[in-house]
Amino acid sequence: LQKLICLLNATDDPLIQEQALITLGNSAAFSVNQDIIRNLGGLSVIGGMLSDCVPKVKEKALNALNNLSMNIKNQEEIQVYITQVCGNVESAPLNSDLQLAGLRLLTNMSVTSDYHWKMTSSIPCLLRLLSEGTERTQIQVLKVLVNLSANPAVTGHLLRGQV
Repeated sequence: LQKLICLLNATDDPLIQEQALITLGNSAAFSVNQDIIRNLGGLSVIGGMLSDCVPKVKEKALNALNNLSMNIKNQEEIQVYITQVCGNVESAPLNSDLQLAGLRLLTNMSVTSDYHWKMTSSIPCLLRLLSEGTERTQIQVLKVLVNLSANPAVTGHLLRGQV
């Protein structure tokens, strides 16, 4: 895991970055690896890939962070990327794998109300995706909206959203 994180940090080759992110994401399916990746500084390295201009690299970074977000301590570090993830979801092509990867991460990050306030400005985008997206996109958006709707502090934002 340490070598993968170092490789990811050292290369600009999108194909190598994709493969390293896929491997880190798969490794994060095991809870012991989630802690190891965090302790090695991997969350910030993977989070840094969200700024990459190659959509496939962003998508794989989102998938890896999604698997890593199954851990409360990891969520505390991943939450700094929520605004950027919301931006990626909004700017990604409609129904794309990139958009779905961002929505999956937002779903995990919205399970508790700790970070809902970071997502409220994206409610109009989520409602638009619910209206315009395919069934896969709609299901993922609904998961985020259901999580947000469990928080009374978000009710006003949901009701004011233009559909």
